[in-house]
Amino acid sequence: MDTITQERRSWNMSQIREKNTKPELAVRSALHRLGFRFSLHRTDLPGRPDLVLPKYHAAIFVHGCFWHRHKGCKLAYSPKTKQEFWQQKFSNNVERDKRNLDSLAELGWNPIVIWECEIKQDLNAAIEKIRDILLNKNSSALSGHKRYMRGRI
Repeated sequence: MDTITQERRSWNMSQIREKNTKPELAVRSALHRLGFRFSLHRTDLPGRPDLVLPKYHAAIFVHGCFWHRHKGCKLAYSPKTKQEFWQQKFSNNVERDKRNLDSLAELGWNPIVIWECEIKQDLNAAIEKIRDILLNKNSSALSGHKRYMRGRI
C-alpha cells in the first residue's frame, strides 16, 4: 500500500527529469573539460542520445539504473505497489532502448551506454572508459553495439 496520496505521488513523478539530470551534467562537464565537443539531445537520431559526438560518430546515453533496468544494480529495484504496471513500463523501456541502440548501429553510429551507478561510484573511471573508446577507433569496443546493450562501456 502506498503511504502518500495519489496527488503527491503524481507530483513526485512529475519532478523526475528526462534530460539534464545530475549524472548527465557530470558526464557533460567532465568530457568538456577534456576537450570533447558534443551536441545535446539530437532529435534526428533514434532515442535522442544525451550527448552526440559527431567527430567520433558516437552517441552517448546516460541511463538511470531504475528506469532503464541496469541488471544486477541495487538502484534497479521494483516498486512494491502496482507491480504489473511497473513491470510493463520497465519492459517497454528496455525494449525501446534495444531498438534505439540497434537503429543507431545500423546508421553507423557507435552507441555508448553509461549507467548512473557507474557515474556515482567513480566518475573519473567512467569518463576514462568513454575517452578510451572514443580515441581508440580500432578498439574492439566499437566493433559492435551488443557490448553496450549489456550496460558495459
